Amino acid sequence: MKISDVNRGIKKNRKRMRIGRGPGSGKGKTSGRGHKGQGQLAGWSSPAIFEGGRMPIIRQIPKRGFHNSHGRIVAGVNVDDLEVCFAAGAEVNPKTLKEAGLAKGIWHELKILGDGKLGKALKVSAHHFSAQAREKILAAGGTVTELSGPAAVVKGVRKVKPKTARKKPTV
Repeated sequence: MKISDVNRGIKKNRKRMRIGRGPGSGKGKTSGRGHKGQGQLAGWSSPAIFEGGRMPIIRQIPKRGFHNSHGRIVAGVNVDDLEVCFAAGAEVNPKTLKEAGLAKGIWHELKILGDGKLGKALKVSAHHFSAQAREKILAAGGTVTELSGPAAVVKGVRKVKPKTARKKPTV
């Protein structure tokens, strides 16, 4: 093996292309933007669905059915993560999982998934359990408690200014 073989293809600290610095640079005159058209203007970039000004295909296709994008959001946590973050005999519930950083963001329900191994007895409470997760928790000597109803989602509270009585101007 030669040292020249090892470094092949690696370009560290590559110099940036200097555009608009004459025809000899390869990116002179129009600076790689072509002639005329909206693409030549500064600050213009096309949206992801842009198709040259015609009606994009995504807007031509009729939309059918109902998609509840604002419905319940389920956070999944693997058994392997419980093994790492919690000590034996610990209580695992939605609150402790959020504090441990395993169930991040906004979610309505929590599901324990069966990926990985569990060697500790844990008291796990969640809204849903996969069959493998339930099996592994019980095999390790832990307990499984299924919660009913969605978890309380804390949202920002809007502050409303109290209305004050207006004084009528005197003439």
